[in-house]
Amino acid sequence: MSELTPPCLACGACCFSQLTEYVRVDGDDHARLGEQVEQLTLFVENRCYMRMHEGHCAALVIDVVSRQFVCSIYEQRPGICRELARRSAECSAEIHEKGERPRVLLRMLGGPLPLVTALE
Repeated sequence: MSELTPPCLACGACCFSQLTEYVRVDGDDHARLGEQVEQLTLFVENRCYMRMHEGHCAALVIDVVSRQFVCSIYEQRPGICRELARRSAECSAEIHEKGERPRVLLRMLGGPLPLVTALE
């Protein structure tokens, strides 16, 4: 992968899930989201989660032309997202389990397909 394109921008696998209750938002996360909190989160009983949209986090912006996956709230992202280290075993597991999902979405949106592989 090119050094000009950070691996996460060409991947986005960790932002994909079919689960409604995928990314837990705690009190600090909720406060950090500021004005966007209502549109990006939902409560299930008394627990808050990032809202999912079409199988991925609602904060994920997908640029089909550049084939990039960008977190629109990167500086305010939830703690669990901050803890997932690039190139970690957990990151590799996300790519292994869900690496095809970004490609499928790009195909549906008509964009060129990125190469998603385990990060070295």
